[in-house]
Amino acid sequence: MPFKKLIQSLKDTLEHKDFYEPLPLQKSILPKIKGGASLFCIAPKGTGKTTSIVISVIQKLKGEAFEDAPRVLIFVKDKQAALDLQLEFNAYKRGTDLRVYCAYDEYNIDSQRDEIYEGVDIVIATPKRLNKIFFLNGINLNRLQMCIVEDGEFLFRNNNFAEVTRTPESIGKCQYLVFSSTYDNRFDRWQDSFMYKSQVIKFK
Repeated sequence: MPFKKLIQSLKDTLEHKDFYEPLPLQKSILPKIKGGASLFCIAPKGTGKTTSIVISVIQKLKGEAFEDAPRVLIFVKDKQAALDLQLEFNAYKRGTDLRVYCAYDEYNIDSQRDEIYEGVDIVIATPKRLNKIFFLNGINLNRLQMCIVEDGEFLFRNNNFAEVTRTPESIGKCQYLVFSSTYDNRFDRWQDSFMYKSQVIKFK
């Protein structure tokens, strides 16, 4: 997907950053994501995975806030990863009114529930905190269009894989994207269930 096909605010931001052409990885995956495919994107660090997430999400949501329930959920390993990804979104969502929110363990859960209730478009969350908020009826996942995992290696520590697996049990049809530097055989379980017919894109 050439950048010329993006919404104008994204094109303006990319040009401001002197970013005129997609990286090789992005040329491969951005059209597939735009087409609605669920993907396992397996690629080394520094190939543009995080930027691909940000561009794809902003494009999918057309840069426009809508109602109160989040339409995109992104799982990350910890608070710092959440805050770093939020900074990336803030840098690329200029000219839009998209609302990005971080949910992590080191913050009062009642405050998080109230803040999410006020309306967000994109939630960046650690798995355990997201599930705690969900089971407190603090987040509506019925409007999700995309569920994403950033740097999926963390899933296989501290029971995170099981925590993330719970989420699809609570939502309807959704596009799933998993970004990781390696493919773990445990991902096969997802391919046999909610990521049925997903594509595995490996990039060196």
